[in-house]
Amino acid sequence: MSGIVKKESFKTERLVIIGLGLIGGSLACALQKARAEGRVSITTIVGCNRSLEGLKSAQKNGLIDEFNTNAAEAVKDADIVILGVPVLSIRPTLELIRDHLKPGAIVSDVGSVKQPVVDDMRELLSDANVHCVPAHPIAGSEQSGVTAAQVDLFNNRKVILAPINGSSPESIEQIDLMWRATGAELFQMDVSEHDRVLAATSHLPHLLAFSLVDTLANQDQGWDVFKYAAGGFRDFSRIAASDPQMWHDIFLSNRDAVVEALDLFSSDLAKLRQNLLDEDGESMIEVFKRAKAARDHFAQQFQKTGSDVE
Repeated sequence: MSGIVKKESFKTERLVIIGLGLIGGSLACALQKARAEGRVSITTIVGCNRSLEGLKSAQKNGLIDEFNTNAAEAVKDADIVILGVPVLSIRPTLELIRDHLKPGAIVSDVGSVKQPVVDDMRELLSDANVHCVPAHPIAGSEQSGVTAAQVDLFNNRKVILAPINGSSPESIEQIDLMWRATGAELFQMDVSEHDRVLAATSHLPHLLAFSLVDTLANQDQGWDVFKYAAGGFRDFSRIAASDPQMWHDIFLSNRDAVVEALDLFSSDLAKLRQNLLDEDGESMIEVFKRAKAARDHFAQQFQKTGSDVE
């Protein structure tokens, strides 16, 4: 993974965000702030959602300048199109807009899985005379929807770019300048490596949180368990409040890498179970020591960059 350092400012005429949820809404909010501070030059930010009320609210609150519930109409004359929809909705969205994109337009996304997005863009947009620069902002919240948008959501967060072969250097530069204007740190990463790393560090923890909370809730004394839960459980289980549809899409889209990470974790968990049965405290404490050392190192790295540890 290589870092990207740029000094220029972001400039574009018409930027369209399809899917004005947490990520799309936060991107719009951050760019509006950057525009108000004179750090970027954007003529028009357009929001596109199925919910008309959500779009009206976003415009009223200053996140977007214009809105449209029709994606095909929204992207006409767009210089940049950001797909903020769930991963499994990216392909049907591309099918809707591909014949309406102007030549030279840049198409990007915010999905947590990159291989299927890259494959769909290659297949559906190869003849569209556009530039495809898939991206993944590693930021989020258990909250969802445009009402959860945060102006500083991407500040000191990593954004990974996975540009498709054939996309111009100028289009790649535009997308990394756009994200940098939100306060993010930019990197480029191989697609398969991205999906493997995110499966282990993001997708697996979410899967475990969903599973644990569901398991405890289905116990006879389930609600009593939650009543007396300590801070550690609340911190870990917080991500189980994330958008179920979004994570359904992520898990299925990155199935193989998630299963690989889950199998490795299950194997190590089985060893700990056997350590308990054998009362092998020495082996257990070695695992705990290694985990603590790794976590402490991880926390120090984030402190150096000024980022929060999640």
